[in-house]
Amino acid sequence: MRSFNQTYLDDILKFVNKYYQENRKAPTIIQVSTGVGVPRSTTHRYLQELSNRGLLEYGRGILSAPESAKMKTSYISAPLVGSIQCGSPEEEEEFVEEYVSLPVSMFGEGDFYILRAKGDSMVDAGIEEDDLIVIERNCPAKIGDIVVALDPYNQNTLKRYGGFDKAERRYILKYENEAKYPGEEIKVQSFHVQGVARNVIKSL
Repeated sequence: MRSFNQTYLDDILKFVNKYYQENRKAPTIIQVSTGVGVPRSTTHRYLQELSNRGLLEYGRGILSAPESAKMKTSYISAPLVGSIQCGSPEEEEEFVEEYVSLPVSMFGEGDFYILRAKGDSMVDAGIEEDDLIVIERNCPAKIGDIVVALDPYNQNTLKRYGGFDKAERRYILKYENEAKYPGEEIKVQSFHVQGVARNVIKSL
């Protein structure tokens, strides 16, 4: 019985899934072979094995497309773009460090990016130094949401949105660390929501 290299299996499955997510159709064997750097005959054998394992549908030398080519577990590619300050606002230049595959079954559909937390002002919300925060772009912020806020001075910070103070005519961004910052908040005349925090990925 032939054995299969798990790295090849993983790489081929990831390539097919990413291609489908980006193009809404399945790639051909040639595209998979070229994209992964595996000979075409080997690609054919490995695609058949993935099909036997129920991880994708494969037949007649090409991936069935588009509906039947959907993975049982699909992924969304999200860029890891650096750090976000959990404390005083801090200017950060967006820089893509790498792309991370997020399973749709866990994170849902959306336009996501990932930031690494710095500081300690959000620990009561479960966000600590070096945690990875999954941020959804292009969505409105509701009172109580944890948001990436960009102020008029081009400084961003991660805070809980507290709504609008009508008396002071300012927006409220709240800290989440009562032990260190009891009742502390930032009030700004305006800010731009760069995204809403949806998930936290952390090491145990």
